[in-house]
Amino acid sequence: MTSNDYVHVPSRSSEGLDEAPSGVFAVQAGISPRLYNRDLAPTNRQSRHWSAYSIFTLWANDVHSLGNYAFAIGLFTLGLSGGQILGALGFGALFLFLLLTFSGFMGEKTGVPFPVMSRVAFGIHGAQIPGLLRGGVAIAWFGIQTYLASQVLQVVLIAIAPSLTNLQSGSFLGLSALGWITFVALWIIQVIIVSYGMEMIRKYEAFAGPIILATFVILAVWVLVQSGFQVDWAPTKSAGGADSWLQMLGAASLWVSIYGTFVLNFCDFTRGAKSRKAIVKGNFWGIPINMLFFGVIVVILTGGSFKINGRLITSPSEIVSAIPNTFLLVLASLALIALTIAVNLMANFVAPTYALNNLFPRHLNFRRAALISAVIGIVITPWNMYNSPVVIGVFLGGLGALLGPLFGIIMVDYWLIKKQRVNVPQLYSESPMGEYAYTKGFNPRAVIALIIAGALSLLFTFLPVFHAISDFSWFVAAGSAAIIYAIIADRRGPFHDVDGTALAVDVTH
Repeated sequence: MTSNDYVHVPSRSSEGLDEAPSGVFAVQAGISPRLYNRDLAPTNRQSRHWSAYSIFTLWANDVHSLGNYAFAIGLFTLGLSGGQILGALGFGALFLFLLLTFSGFMGEKTGVPFPVMSRVAFGIHGAQIPGLLRGGVAIAWFGIQTYLASQVLQVVLIAIAPSLTNLQSGSFLGLSALGWITFVALWIIQVIIVSYGMEMIRKYEAFAGPIILATFVILAVWVLVQSGFQVDWAPTKSAGGADSWLQMLGAASLWVSIYGTFVLNFCDFTRGAKSRKAIVKGNFWGIPINMLFFGVIVVILTGGSFKINGRLITSPSEIVSAIPNTFLLVLASLALIALTIAVNLMANFVAPTYALNNLFPRHLNFRRAALISAVIGIVITPWNMYNSPVVIGVFLGGLGALLGPLFGIIMVDYWLIKKQRVNVPQLYSESPMGEYAYTKGFNPRAVIALIIAGALSLLFTFLPVFHAISDFSWFVAAGSAAIIYAIIADRRGPFHDVDGTALAVDVTH
């Protein structure tokens, strides 16, 4: 037996050993080093620290991202009133609460990250498809969000030292000298945080969440005071009747599609959840309650600002930049930067890190994979992507088209076909007779459903003839994939329910 024939599997408590390379057990169980390492292993229940508060602060950060504010504020320009925007966010929040709760339960039960969870439906090797799709999208957004945060940081630095405006002249690969300094600085901060693993991300989210909520409450109060406590609920001409309901539902669907990435890999976080109750409680306060609170802040910031100067803002950053006191401006800007980092870590850094780990488990760990993800995030020059309307349009359009079907297939397979029965040790076995071997490690039925539903969704998204329903592309994608897979899936079984205790590791980083 060589070192390539076995993997290190922490000994079971029944063996009475603390740390031992259970190589014999690994070989007997068929655990493959091409499928297993410490970061892909299931987590021990006793070491899980993600409480309801941890999950709430996850949403406290993500919901209040600058991108979400830009989206919600943009709904005013589409003809929705403040009340209609609250209705749209409310409908979207209810859908997301259900979708994210059911998705989160998968991680809590198995303790495995998303690429490993995908092996249940797509096969031990087929799971590379959803893992890399989700990871690729996240890497691009990681770079874009870092670029947006770097712009805010430039405002802070110039407010402190106006002479730094000289560094904004000139360009190298699309960024000025100051642009490179701020981008690289934020890039390094994020790499340092994520290099300490999921526990450090949990702690950072818990730290940033209250700061973000307090910052936006203060901004809203400041706008109210400046506007004489007057808010224009309909600064643009609003639609009425059936059209208003269609616009509301369309906006709600778009709101869900924004989280089309996160509903896929929520198990990356809930694999560390203490219980299902923690997930439900954290999601309840973090999604419907927090999203409605977010909507109220949007209405106040937008409607109040319109009362002040008669024009629509596009982002809270405009309000921050208008603060006359330099000290307060700097504090508010730093809070927005902390927010963007928090969003980036959870939404755009974790997914590619696990995807790369799943691709090369023998050679990578969480820290190495995170560094590679971050390097790719620079190499693609995300600021050039963001400044290209064509690239962003195609990228965002393809987002729902490709990721929606993955969610539909995985959820149908787990809840309806397998009925929550997962043989966790078999997720790491390359045996041709393994439960998730399918055909050479790929489940052809899941791949077929993905191709058909993805093609349909692309047509609905990009062909002008389907423009009327393009807002619902994520639901079309996820729904069509779910139906197709439910029809063609192999239901013969048997499907075994075996926990991963024998392979589990402590959440120590």
